[in-house]
Amino acid sequence: MKTLLIYLLAINLIGIALTIHDKRAAQRHRWRVPEATLLWVSALGGSVSMYAAMRLIHHKTQHRKFMWGIPAIFAAQVVLLILVIQYPFSWDKIFHF
Repeated sequence: MKTLLIYLLAINLIGIALTIHDKRAAQRHRWRVPEATLLWVSALGGSVSMYAAMRLIHHKTQHRKFMWGIPAIFAAQVVLLILVIQYPFSWDKIFHF
């Protein structure tokens, strides 16, 4: 559980940093973070902080892919979490430990 919390903290900090970096790069006409990278970080667990950062710094708020996609990713993550909690999965049934 501790490892999961550390991972989520790290991926959310990475998401915030990437969002802020991309905003600054856009303002300075410099290299941007690819949209696919931003969406992957969201899918890997950074969706909440990335969405909050985007709203706070007004970055990518005109892009439907982000304003609908990141909340959809978060919703899917919540559903998956509920399913995992409700139907505990035993890895030893698959890998025969």
